[in-house]
Amino acid sequence: MTTPVTIIGAGLGGLTLARVLHVHGIPATVYEAEPSPTARSQGGMLDIHDYNGQLALEAAELTDEFRGLILEGRQAMRVLDPDGTVLHEMADDGTGGRPEVQRGELRQILLDSLPADTVQWGRKVSGTRTLGDGRHQVTFADGGTVVTSLLVGADGAWSRVRPLLSAATPEYIGKSVVETYLFDADTRHPRAAKTVGGGSMVALRPDRELFAHREKGDTLHAYLGLYEPREWFDAIDFTDSTAALARVAREFDGWAPELTALITEADTAPILRPLYALPTEHRWDRVPGVTLIGDAAHLSAPNGEGANLAMLDGADLGLALASHPGDIEAALTAYEQAMFPRSAEAAAFEGPGAQGPDGDGGPDLLASITARKESV
Repeated sequence: MTTPVTIIGAGLGGLTLARVLHVHGIPATVYEAEPSPTARSQGGMLDIHDYNGQLALEAAELTDEFRGLILEGRQAMRVLDPDGTVLHEMADDGTGGRPEVQRGELRQILLDSLPADTVQWGRKVSGTRTLGDGRHQVTFADGGTVVTSLLVGADGAWSRVRPLLSAATPEYIGKSVVETYLFDADTRHPRAAKTVGGGSMVALRPDRELFAHREKGDTLHAYLGLYEPREWFDAIDFTDSTAALARVAREFDGWAPELTALITEADTAPILRPLYALPTEHRWDRVPGVTLIGDAAHLSAPNGEGANLAMLDGADLGLALASHPGDIEAALTAYEQAMFPRSAEAAAFEGPGAQGPDGDGGPDLLASITARKESV
C-alpha cells in the first residue's frame, strides 16, 4: 500500500500534524503501536504556553475546544524549602500565558477532530528503510508494510524513524523521576494538599527534587527527582510498592512531613521514569522524504517545553506542507531550518522542576520561570 503522508506515533505532535494537514485538505495516516486510545493513562497535566502550544492549537483550529479544557487556578505556583518554609509564591490571577489542562483530554480533542480512519491502532513499527526517490517503506510487527512519499517520525524517544536521518541515540541524563498519586487529597491527605496549594509546588536540594501539582478531581500528582545512576534504581524492587516507597522516602529524610507525605501516603504504586536526552544541538542533513517531530527530533530533560514543542513542530510542518504544494523537499527544509534552533534553545532552558543555578532552586528557580514568561 502506498500513502502520501505517513505519521508514526499518535502523541500530541503527530496528532497536531495530522489535524493541521486535515484543515488544509491534505490526507494523512497515523500509525500507533498502542491498541486503542484508552490503552494506557496519558499522564498528568500540561501547561500549554501562549508562545508555542497555543499557537499550534490555533493553527489546528481547536482554540475553543482547548479553552474548554482549562483548569482554572492551576497556574499558581509555590517554591518551598525542604523544611516546609514557603520561599516564593505566585498566584494565578487568570492573566498568565500557561493554562493547565489534562494531557489525556487534550489528546482526545485532537483525536475527535480527525476523520475516523486517520489513526490506525495496534500498528507497531519494527523497521523502516529507504527505497530511493524520497520514498520509504515502513514494516510493522504484524508483517504488514506501507510505502510513503513522506514519512514523519513522531514516535518519541526510541524512534524507529530516526535512524534514517541520524545515528544519535538518547543517553541517560543521570536523573530519574518516581511518580506517585494521592487521591481525594483535601479529605484524605490534608497536609500534602495544603502544602501543594491550588496549583503546583516545588522543593529542591542539589540532588533531590520534589514537584507536585493538583490535577482534576482533587488528585495530587507528585514527581520525585533523584540524581543517581541507573544501577542505583535497579537495586530497588519497584514491584514491591511498599518497600520501594519506603526506600525512596529515606532519600528525603529530614524534609518536612507535609512534603514527604507525597511519598509515604501514596495511593498508587510508584512509577519509575528514567530520563534520557538527545544531544542539545541534535540535527541532521536533509534526507528526501523523511523528517522528525517532537521527542523523536529533540528529546531533552523535562523542562515544561516538550509537549508544547511537539505540537508546534507538528503545526509548523503541516503549515509548511500546505505552503509548498507539490514540493515536499522545500517544505521539509523550511520546517527543519526553523525547528533546529528552536529546539536547541528550549533544551538549554531549565524550567519548573529543574535545579536552579545555585543548586538550591529557590529564588533563582522562580526568577528563571518569571524571566521565561516575560521574554515571549
